[in-house]
Amino acid sequence: MKIFSSLQIKAWDAFTIANEPIPSIDLMERAATACCKWLIGKNFGLQHFHIFCAKGNNGGDGMALARLLAAYQCKTSVYLLESGKTGTADFQANLERLREYNTEIHHIQSPEFFPDINPDDIIVDAIIGTGLTKSLEGITAALVGHINSCNARVISIDLPAGMFADKSSRGNTIIIANHTLTFQNYKLAFLLPENEDYCGDVQVLDIGLDKSFEEKEEAEFEISGLDMIRDQYKPRKKFSHKGSFGHALVIAGSKGMMGAAVLCARACLRSGVGKITCLVPGCGYTIMQVAVPEAMCLVSGEEYLLPHSLTWQYNTIGIGPGIGLHLSHAGLLKMVFGTKIPHILIDADALNTLSGQKELKAMIPEGSILTPHPKEFENLFGAVVNDVERLRMALLKSKEFGIYIVLKGHYSFISTPGGKGYFNNTGNPGMATAGSGDVLSGIITGLLAQGYNPLQACLMGTWLHGTAGDLAAENLSQEAMTAGDIVEYLPGAFKQLSQVR
Repeated sequence: MKIFSSLQIKAWDAFTIANEPIPSIDLMERAATACCKWLIGKNFGLQHFHIFCAKGNNGGDGMALARLLAAYQCKTSVYLLESGKTGTADFQANLERLREYNTEIHHIQSPEFFPDINPDDIIVDAIIGTGLTKSLEGITAALVGHINSCNARVISIDLPAGMFADKSSRGNTIIIANHTLTFQNYKLAFLLPENEDYCGDVQVLDIGLDKSFEEKEEAEFEISGLDMIRDQYKPRKKFSHKGSFGHALVIAGSKGMMGAAVLCARACLRSGVGKITCLVPGCGYTIMQVAVPEAMCLVSGEEYLLPHSLTWQYNTIGIGPGIGLHLSHAGLLKMVFGTKIPHILIDADALNTLSGQKELKAMIPEGSILTPHPKEFENLFGAVVNDVERLRMALLKSKEFGIYIVLKGHYSFISTPGGKGYFNNTGNPGMATAGSGDVLSGIITGLLAQGYNPLQACLMGTWLHGTAGDLAAENLSQEAMTAGDIVEYLPGAFKQLSQVR
């Protein structure tokens, strides 16, 4: 699914109006009808609706929705925020249509007109959607504060009032919605951690915007779904052998942190890799041989890893899980970067070793994959003030170094050297557990060894990781899930991926 900017969304509406063709007010009717069907389908029809509208097209959606709810005999009150200006043409037309129904219409001119609302009632926020260009102020901001204090269920139309569609809303006065009914596609705002407390449950409602626009229009951001991942998946051929699926080298572990190395290696094997060699310190040799008997082992150092000469026999290298922070690790990374093995994955303390070392960062081979969590990302590239700035920084650094960055979290973000970003839509909060990142590193390393290119490995790896986590949560609960469970549910994720469409 492509993530369009507010300007692109406006252009998509205009394209549909011109090419279907359809009058703009009829397109508004589609949006209101979709919202009405959702509300009635959720059995909210017996409750009292309080619909708050400003005079833009989002308010027009609210006016049309009020009329449709009235046709269902729903108790509905409408509150029109007065600005002293005439509303948009479609808003005015829907206001006149609504006047034909026995619906209360109240005009809000100052805070004295704010209504008291029963906690059992439903508030519909149709104040302002994707057209917002500046933070709310004055009576509009005061109304949002009043709505947030009502302790009633709040449903926002398209976007919670006060939230920007495609830039940071940090510091804004914003509606706190229980549900957001948005149209056609996700907005960038819904994918940002800073907006989690405002969006509630987001429902995407299809209002029939012209698909040809979506197909042709380039988008800076996209959500990677199952269809996209299936297009990249390479089924196994009958006469394949272990040499067909690559040889991965995992450089991981130190005294007290061999669990990270084990999780990474097991996940790498579960990703389908043909062979795996683990370079571990001496203290972890027996642990690895027992815990992952399918892996071959090399030893360098005793309690932590030391630089080690490598051959060209590996298809890819994953480095970082559990290696700790030691001065010699800069040499370890130089050794890895000097092998010229393409598409190296760098994670955990290998990333922390890179932090502050400009010369070492400049040596990262193009096409490498970095998998930081937000704090590791800031250690590497500098502090940011909001989530959008973090995405922009990731895209900038991907282009500067020719690398791929998997910024881990809910809706993990993948930045590419070409300037495009992808969000993964699988996974759940139960995966916020020790070792989950080590599992992701193992999966991506294994996919790289099998011949998937870096973008394919990032997209497929995050999808598999999240899907396995979803399967684990479904069967074990989010609270009881461990990183090892994610590994064990990878076969189920692959089964979903390989199912015939």
